[in-house]
Amino acid sequence: MRSADGGLAVWQLGFRPFYLLASVFATTSIALWGAQYAGGLSAPYLAGPIWHAHEMLFGFTLAVITGFLFTAVRNWTQLPTPTGTTLAALVALWLAGRVLVLTPYAVTAAVVTTAFPLAVALSILTPLARSGGGRNLLFVGLLVALAGSEVAIHLAELNVVAFPSQLGVQAALDIVLVVMTVLGGRVIPMFTTNAIPRSGARRSVLVERAVAAGLAAIVVADILQLTGSPLAVLLALCAAVQGARALLWRPWRTLRNPMVWILHVGYLWIPLHLALRALVEAGLVAPPLATHALTVGAIGGLTLGMMTRTARGHTGRPIQAERREVAAFTLVTAAAITRVLVPLAAPAVYREAVIASACMWSAAYAVYALGYWPILTQPRIDGKPG
Repeated sequence: MRSADGGLAVWQLGFRPFYLLASVFATTSIALWGAQYAGGLSAPYLAGPIWHAHEMLFGFTLAVITGFLFTAVRNWTQLPTPTGTTLAALVALWLAGRVLVLTPYAVTAAVVTTAFPLAVALSILTPLARSGGGRNLLFVGLLVALAGSEVAIHLAELNVVAFPSQLGVQAALDIVLVVMTVLGGRVIPMFTTNAIPRSGARRSVLVERAVAAGLAAIVVADILQLTGSPLAVLLALCAAVQGARALLWRPWRTLRNPMVWILHVGYLWIPLHLALRALVEAGLVAPPLATHALTVGAIGGLTLGMMTRTARGHTGRPIQAERREVAAFTLVTAAAITRVLVPLAAPAVYREAVIASACMWSAAYAVYALGYWPILTQPRIDGKPG
């Protein structure tokens, strides 16, 4: 549908196509992963767990980050971010990457998938630099770092270097952890206070500094491939600090407001992820449980929460949860609990828990895709641009 200026509404702002594609991809990629796992889908290049990890990070998660940053940077700087033909070209580049990783054209896939985060970084660098940038230039650096982790994965898969692809995957997970921690710290207490003025959500300078120092230490430790007790202690300390930060935001006072509680629930999976990683290093927990606390729990909850909030706010709609939002939030939360906590409590039902979690994850984003298709493809209801 066309907007007031005659262009298609979907190309008016970055969140529109990228949120739509991310939700559709989140729904369908799990089915593709199942087909690969069962041997029903041939993938000459990226296949199996590495394809699943790569696409959830560089396909789904990066699409959501891109849509959010293109929208947020315009608000931060009052300068334009990609729209129209430029935005469509970036979408085409993202789509090409999703297809190429399933083909024999490995080098082309590596070039295209690496080019996308670099193109996004360049797209936000211009308005940020023109406006003075400040602390928001951090996101340019994080996107470049994501491109670097992408390169590492492809070099390993192409046997150009002698280290495992998992190192690149872990680097990307760390970068996404930094993105969520930074953005969560900025918006969750603010949104909580705005929606629930008497919530008492607050920040502590000491805790914020400890969180930042902890993140930096984790990134360095993973780059140095630190393992065992030293890493376990570091992760446990970081989990405690992140947990303290989350509790300062008074999450229990948000239970009557789904648009707020989903952000708190999503964030609480971050300290749980770090605690589980510590237990992994102590030999007490299987690594996939810690990883999926971050991916299914934190990424799932925070992306869905931000996708609903920004989509509603930037299309002129009230930021209120309807039945579809509550259903999607409940499903993604249940998917995380089923994927992480059920196998932790009952290892015998691990396979069944994975399947059930995948179905709920897909259903959560299917609800979003179906419900938000008209919102994301139609003009703002208040007639404003965007």
